[in-house]
Amino acid sequence: MDLAFLHPLYEHPGPWASVYVDTSRHTEDTPHERQLTAQAMARQLADQGADEATCRAVQSAIEDLRHSSEPHGRALFALAGQVVLDPPLTRPPRGGDWAEWAPLPRVAPLLELAGEDPVCVVAYVDRKGADFELRSALGREDAGGVTGRQWPVHRTSSVDWSERHFQLRVENTWEHNAAEIADALAVCQEETRADLLILVGDTRERRSVYERLPKRLHDLVVEAPHGTGSRLLDDDVERARAEHVARQAEAELERFRAARNPDDEGRAGAVEGVPALVEAAREHRIDELLIRLDGPDTHREVWIGEDPDQLAMRRTELKVLGEQHSWPARADDALIRSAVASDAGALAVAEQEVPVGGLGALLRWK
Repeated sequence: MDLAFLHPLYEHPGPWASVYVDTSRHTEDTPHERQLTAQAMARQLADQGADEATCRAVQSAIEDLRHSSEPHGRALFALAGQVVLDPPLTRPPRGGDWAEWAPLPRVAPLLELAGEDPVCVVAYVDRKGADFELRSALGREDAGGVTGRQWPVHRTSSVDWSERHFQLRVENTWEHNAAEIADALAVCQEETRADLLILVGDTRERRSVYERLPKRLHDLVVEAPHGTGSRLLDDDVERARAEHVARQAEAELERFRAARNPDDEGRAGAVEGVPALVEAAREHRIDELLIRLDGPDTHREVWIGEDPDQLAMRRTELKVLGEQHSWPARADDALIRSAVASDAGALAVAEQEVPVGGLGALLRWK
């Protein structure tokens, strides 16, 4: 997950209000329920010591979602009477709505709730052209299309010479249209930076388009077994998205497992455990942070200073480093702050045994 969108959260010192709101339920009572949620979240923050202006800002932002049709939820991060960031979620928050007031924003849940959301271009292909649709966890939208030659596109059953000549022209039309579709689909992928291309249509039409796509896109292509208008097509799309995320995560985990072994110079390319990660963060050597959200190390207490690389296992360590102001914070959120500052990435890990304790990192070397 690219963490660059979190930069605004670390431009101001805390404390911060972090709120996660579930918007997945939609009934005629939803506006009233959202208003009650807004009041409840503001009360929770006030009970934890949040200032009145920030509580009001959070309450107002949630009330603005009264008529929202967002399918999953929203995260809100606020301080000093202002909501600084409010990313949409790609799945509802675990356990429903919750709010927290803390020295750092509680961003670790975003790795799962607003994390890997592969964007797909679904291409509805036929002999005359194709329509493109862009899909993500937040819904779908039209992405254009292409219209090829409209005639001739149908074969006949005759075997007479003139008809064979006609059928050759049909074949030429199909090939021309498949090339047109492939070119337009390649442009669409480049413009949208789609992670997947899903081809929908008859088997021959799908294969004709696939064969004419640039080879660099072949690994992104999935052919849907169910056609246009089938209710199962949505299942095909979601399955393709989930499998893509799983493949990406497994590839990163394999890198992590391999990098834990020291090289010929005795250097390991990966570390795990809070003390080793704190040291790597202070030295700006984290390249990708791996977090198992239910791991026991994630909520271990570390100490942070005003700057992202000022963190330590004990408060006295920060004083030795010259930092006069320090606060306790969760290990996962403190490490994410350091990762954002050093332009590192992060990955939510589902496996139970890697990393041990729930926190690890692939390293970069100076």
